[in-house]
Amino acid sequence: MELTQASALVTGGASGLGRATVARFVDAGVPTVLVDLPSSGGQQVAEEFGDLVTFAPADVAEPEQVSSAVRAAADRAPLRAVVHCAGIGRTVRVVDREGEPGSLEDFELVVRVNLLGSFNVLRIAAAEMAQNDPVDGERGVVVMTASVAAWEGQIGQMPYSASKAGIVGMTIVAARDLARRQIRVNTIAPGIFETPIFDRHPAELVDGLAAQIPHPSRLGRPDEYAKLALHVVDNAMINGETIRIDGAIRMAPR
Repeated sequence: MELTQASALVTGGASGLGRATVARFVDAGVPTVLVDLPSSGGQQVAEEFGDLVTFAPADVAEPEQVSSAVRAAADRAPLRAVVHCAGIGRTVRVVDREGEPGSLEDFELVVRVNLLGSFNVLRIAAAEMAQNDPVDGERGVVVMTASVAAWEGQIGQMPYSASKAGIVGMTIVAARDLARRQIRVNTIAPGIFETPIFDRHPAELVDGLAAQIPHPSRLGRPDEYAKLALHVVDNAMINGETIRIDGAIRMAPR
């Protein structure tokens, strides 16, 4: 995908995988809209990146908020690249430790943000991209984010695993659906990466997780995700794929 005179949009862009992806787009000189919750540090992060980055506060599952963010990108230049990193997790067991049914409310929340939010971003961004003039036979590309938990969810990851498996399932269908509009759809499924979630965990726990990864035996770096995301954007033959980036880990039950 040629991004000269184009714009990009990154959800979850205030931290972790999303922030690293914003940085890669900035390095490539691409005007980028950083999307994150109003309560995030998105405005401050956008200001740190300079004039190329604009902050658009949004809940990814809210149509009007996502539409506003997409319009903000299209107002700068034709929107041709979206990398959707936003997501949440909650611990839910089928039957909890007290013997009660697992929380339907927590399950529903995670599916709403992760799965419904992914479709919401995809559909609104694709409708905007479909109006672009083709460049080298392409109008746009959307990269979604799943997880290795889509295949090897651990105990307690029920809603997270279900939502990420749903994203994997949508990928080839969306790519086939949007092929006639010359829009590609792909998904990246990260393993264990250095993100802010680990900041509150002791070093021994983090080291133990790193030791489970065959090679390299360390947590993934957000920029490694970002480099892959931009390669997927750039490479026109990558379409309908879910790509694991995990150091060959296969998660244990717990």
